[in-house]
Amino acid sequence: MRIDEISTQELGQNHCESPSPSPSLSQHQIVLSQIEASINQAENLSPEKPLSITISDDLRRFLNQLNHSAPFPNSVKLRIWKLSFRLWNACVDLYNAASIRFRSTTSGTVLEEEHAKLRHIAADLLSIASGVVGVPSPEIKTASFYHKTGIIWHDLRSFELASTCFERATDIVSKVDTNLITNAGERKLLLDLSIARSRTAWEVSDRNVAIALLNRAKTLLFGSPEHHKALANQYSEFGKSVLSKNETGALNEALRLMNEALDLYEKGLHAARTRECMLELKELKSKTLDSSQLFIYRWAWLGLRRFAEAEKELRGMVVNKGIPESVWVSSVEAYFQAAGTAGAETAKEVFLGLLGRCSISAGAAVRVAHRVVGKDGSSGEGSKVRAKVVSELVSDERVIALFSGEEAAKQRTAMHAVLWNW
Repeated sequence: MRIDEISTQELGQNHCESPSPSPSLSQHQIVLSQIEASINQAENLSPEKPLSITISDDLRRFLNQLNHSAPFPNSVKLRIWKLSFRLWNACVDLYNAASIRFRSTTSGTVLEEEHAKLRHIAADLLSIASGVVGVPSPEIKTASFYHKTGIIWHDLRSFELASTCFERATDIVSKVDTNLITNAGERKLLLDLSIARSRTAWEVSDRNVAIALLNRAKTLLFGSPEHHKALANQYSEFGKSVLSKNETGALNEALRLMNEALDLYEKGLHAARTRECMLELKELKSKTLDSSQLFIYRWAWLGLRRFAEAEKELRGMVVNKGIPESVWVSSVEAYFQAAGTAGAETAKEVFLGLLGRCSISAGAAVRVAHRVVGKDGSSGEGSKVRAKVVSELVSDERVIALFSGEEAAKQRTAMHAVLWNW
């Protein structure tokens, strides 16, 4: 996306400077003229004129020379900012034109890398100049350049360069009091930056850092349903990634991540003010829940029928209070469906274990009892074992207590139907 260039009016009349001649200033002007000449080359390029790597090399060399001359007077800072914006917009125009012609080709990848280098230089130009007097939120603008460049490096799988950009942006915004930021776009940048850093850490297998960054990002929600959705989406993606790898202990870690996502979707629903926003969050919450159930089922039934390992993972859920009821009930159902009658006793023990630690509804007891009973009543194989397990389950005092009161009338009827049909 092209960036609006800084106008003279934006700076204000009171901040205009007349450069005073000095050896240092003359050196600034020489280097800036060299930078501008290279930017002119970039602006005159087209898909028919390949982007030469010498442009980025030259600009990087000039940038290093300029850095040695810092700090700068405001007039020089202003010129650097304008050059940075011109370089950025030249990159946008070149990328848009080239991506149509060289999409998904080796030439296209080389061009993307060169464009990323130029954008990185544009961000570094702003950083070297630092704030320009009269320009609102200079730190946020600079951080935005680094964030956008980091996203490009991430997509190119240059994770070290992506991390460099994100960390530089984080250092810049850390000097800003977030309580004083009221602009919605600037607030969103702070959250997006934390999420982007987390994604890059995840890609290089630094899961602890990735999750820590997401947890820290909870302080940047600002009561926005959009922010809740963005952070929840990332937790959900990490959860699905863990489950898809079928690693030892993956289930508990994935469920923790998905539970974080579900909790954020729920909080986002409370913060939402429009019907469209509520419907979107409800749909995302439902999809996350369905996805967790699907992966759990695959883990239990398609996981090479390793029931001993599945039972160990299932029992491990008992100590996790944060797992949503619908997720662990589906886990118990999936395990029993995979293990059959041999898993009936485990299903009962896990349910009763959860009953002692979690808030469980009567409906959950009905679902587990119905699964153990099976669709074919008492005629199936192992009916005596199933009958014994169901009897012990429904006669437990804690389970009986779930069905007391008028609010559980519907569930009592459902349980009576399950037992009667047995």
